[in-house]
Parts: sequence; structure tokens; C-alpha cells
Amino acid sequence: MSLAVFGLVVLGAALYLRYEVIENTPLGLACEAGRQSLVCTVRDAVIVLFNQSAFGWIALIMAVIQFWRPNIVVFGVGLAASLAGLVLYNTNASALALALLVLSLARLSPGASSAPSR
Repeated sequence: MSLAVFGLVVLGAALYLRYEVIENTPLGLACEAGRQSLVCTVRDAVIVLFNQSAFGWIALIMAVIQFWRPNIVVFGVGLAASLAGLVLYNTNASALALALLVLSLARLSPGASSAPSR
């Protein structure tokens, strides 16, 4: 699965969580009233992660690791965390992480020299 498809899946899941689970008033009232279900558990977990800015911090840590030592898995995790953070209210750190991820792509290949050839 390519990173573009992976990013779209994460973005879709984050949008679903935000608009159908977190901001859904009847579901929120039911969960606050004590309803025990997987959806309420996921909703509570996402709210706790949002309050701790976990999405933004994870994205920022992965982006710094990717910038320092590029790796496709680290890039994917950073991309997923930054996209989820942008949708789920952790915008400051997630936007910075996404910018660092884009900058990490602008590197010389390992065999290329930095001096122009004549």
C-alpha cells in the first residue's frame, strides 16, 4: 500500500472520528451518561489523547527522527500522526511536523555529491 493511500485512509478515519464520533451530540450525551460500548471507549481515548496533544507530539517526534535519519516507516507514522492531529485539533505541532516531513524529502540521494559536475 502506498503512502498516499495510507494517508487518505488515516485522513478518512480521523474525519470519521471527529464528525461521527466526537462531535455527534446524541452519541456524546449517551457516552457521558454512562453507555458502555466500543465507540464510547474509542471516543474517550481520542479525547484524552487530544487533551494531552499526543497526536501533535507523536507527529513532531517522528518528523524530527525522519529529518535526522530517514526511514519509510517513520515517515508513515509521522504522516499518519500529523494528518490525524490536523483533523483532531492538534494543529500547531502537527502542522510543524508536516512541514518537517516535507523538508525531509528534499535530501540528496546517498550517492550524489553536493558539488555541481562540469
